[in-house]
Amino acid sequence: MSFTPVVPFAGFAGWTYLKRTLPAQQAALAAAPERQRDEAYFRQKISSVTTAADLVADRRLLFVALGAFGLEDDINNRFFIRKVLEEGTLTDGALALRLADPRYREMSEAFGFGNFTTPNTRLSDFADRTLVAYATRRFEAAVGRQSETMRLALNTERELAALAAKSSGGDTKWYAVMGSRPLRQVFETVLGLPASFAAVDLDQQLSVFKAKAEAMFGTSDIGAFAAPERMDKLIRTYVTRADLAGSSAGAPGSAALQLLQSGPGAAAGLLALLR
Repeated sequence: MSFTPVVPFAGFAGWTYLKRTLPAQQAALAAAPERQRDEAYFRQKISSVTTAADLVADRRLLFVALGAFGLEDDINNRFFIRKVLEEGTLTDGALALRLADPRYREMSEAFGFGNFTTPNTRLSDFADRTLVAYATRRFEAAVGRQSETMRLALNTERELAALAAKSSGGDTKWYAVMGSRPLRQVFETVLGLPASFAAVDLDQQLSVFKAKAEAMFGTSDIGAFAAPERMDKLIRTYVTRADLAGSSAGAPGSAALQLLQSGPGAAAGLLALLR
């Protein structure tokens, strides 16, 4: 019996429920036979992969590798992924550095095919680190099939915390937020900015983001979101406003009804977690 993540409510009530049941839900999804087979295969094979060509030639390995960075939709773009990996991140003009989405740079750095003579795939802890990221991203993707709002909230907790901890300058962090489609969507929703705002001059966007963040959170410093109270306020505001805007998956309670109607597996998962 497969397990489907349970998100029985929209808005802040749904977020509170998801956070409370997160360890149990993650464990249940990780125990799925297909997930365990993919992870076992990755552990067994990845240390023998020494080039980007080796990786993209093995679809099972590539799916896990891409999934660890939320890039699984690129599974069929093998030539593109190979170029991203082979060019690395240490050379000016490398493809990963020219792409707006920072996930490609992160993946290229993590594997190290274009940066080092011996890639990081040969490190003893590489499989463990990659599979932790893979499990996290796949759980978020599974949650997204129930509620895209909750997926974005989980993603924001993880990505924004990592960004806040970096030593880069304040404007650089804001540009990273603006270049990340998930983080941008969350901040636009929280700060009341329309999607068309992305068409405005980039420097003007930066000024507006900072001014509105200062007004709402008392600071325009992305690093300040490392503080739990600011992160909580951001997420709480996001899920509430997304719900009010109708961007959650249906009206409150409809997710639970859909789960109960979708079959015994989903219903059993809901009932087990509600006990």
